[in-house]
Amino acid sequence: MPIRLRGILGLLAMLIGSPMPATGQETHYVGLTETNFVGLYQGSDLTDIAQGLAYGGYELSDGTRVSFDHWYHSDWVDTRFEMLTQFSDNFGVLWGASTGQRAPKVRINPSLKFGIILQRQPTPSTTLSLTVSTILGGNLTELPCTADYGVIGGVQTVNCRLAASPLPPAETLKYLKKSAPSRLTLRIQFKVRF
Repeated sequence: MPIRLRGILGLLAMLIGSPMPATGQETHYVGLTETNFVGLYQGSDLTDIAQGLAYGGYELSDGTRVSFDHWYHSDWVDTRFEMLTQFSDNFGVLWGASTGQRAPKVRINPSLKFGIILQRQPTPSTTLSLTVSTILGGNLTELPCTADYGVIGGVQTVNCRLAASPLPPAETLKYLKKSAPSRLTLRIQFKVRF
């Protein structure tokens, strides 16, 4: 087993460890009614990628300018919320969802987020916490265009951004953008109160 994985498993075992907090106080179980709003967020790494696709354009054979903006610009930015349901002083479940984002030629699918938060107080003035979360869905997909290459090539499916490039239309499809959000996030935090 790799050293990093052993260290993470050791930390997880320490956090889960005994049912009593290190301070000697009893664990207080708050039940399912203790759900708190964590945050509301707009945008992500995938939103930045989608917005980056909107820059640029090309000219048609008659000199007409074609901007990528109308294909890749979205009036709605992917928005997500996160909640925390606390089952005890030392254990909580993080959950949330995102709306996704749509433009004519790029989409970010809605997503769900799930995670756990474990914490311990090794001393009365210190807190050690571990957050592990995952995202389901939320993929970014760029869609192709249909372009008319006239008598030379006819109507073909092509990557919108590369329609005017020297590449054959079918080859441009290999460059359609597909990305996924970070599937697993691991955060370890150690706080000291002075």
